[in-house]
Amino acid sequence: MNQTLRLIIRTDLRESMRSKWFWFYSFVFCSLMAVFFASGVTESRVQGFSGLGRLLLLFIQTCIVILPIFILITTVRTIVSDRDSNVLEYLLSFPVSLKDYYFGRLIGRFIAVTMPILLSLALALVFGIISGADTPWLIFIYYTLLMISLIINFLGFSFFISSCAKTQESALGIAFFVWLFLLAFIDILLIGALSSGLSEPNIVFSIALANPLQVFRTGAVLLFDPELTVMGVAAYFILDSFGKTFFAFYALLYPALLGGIFALLGFIIFKRKDLV
Repeated sequence: MNQTLRLIIRTDLRESMRSKWFWFYSFVFCSLMAVFFASGVTESRVQGFSGLGRLLLLFIQTCIVILPIFILITTVRTIVSDRDSNVLEYLLSFPVSLKDYYFGRLIGRFIAVTMPILLSLALALVFGIISGADTPWLIFIYYTLLMISLIINFLGFSFFISSCAKTQESALGIAFFVWLFLLAFIDILLIGALSSGLSEPNIVFSIALANPLQVFRTGAVLLFDPELTVMGVAAYFILDSFGKTFFAFYALLYPALLGGIFALLGFIIFKRKDLV
């Protein structure tokens, strides 16, 4: 890592930590952990889930809704706002390459977004150990990697949108549509297709598993419910096509790989567009 790239990363981190969204974002996720512990989640048992494992399951299911929109809203304006405020023109007047600027901002934002998540998971681990709750290390490590994979995915989407958008308002609008489409609209369309018999079930399930949020959700459930009974007939397609072990790796790698592809596409567009 060259000195210029390190400087851009450090500058982005300082900018993030001075902003209100970073502290609000950190407060939300740490507060979630505090609320879960205060409500006695680790001491209760539901469908065989108890201790720290049940808390992690609740936390990750909550993050499915909150984390993507937080990342999109706070990150999607990164490049387009620098262009509008002439910060990009100022930075490029120094010996800073486009590659160092783009990936420095990307890595800096990744660190800023990941820190509160890791902090909240660490708090859960510490509180769980102090309270004497069972500590499922495999689930804890897997869920941590799963969260990082989702972060990479939506950071890639954000930087791609920020590279393509002409204004900050359009970037926010596109980001909100992407979040809504992946979270709810695609599920509604697929359920409608299944109910009306317009498409083969296997085709519908394949489209659903192209949705990184659905892959994330399924991977989160897999460790607690290896037979995926909560998913109904879709469980047969997933387990027959992938198997438990392969799908666990797929849930980790696919969102991160997809985010990486969109981040690279964003960089290609960023290089070819009028930068100022």
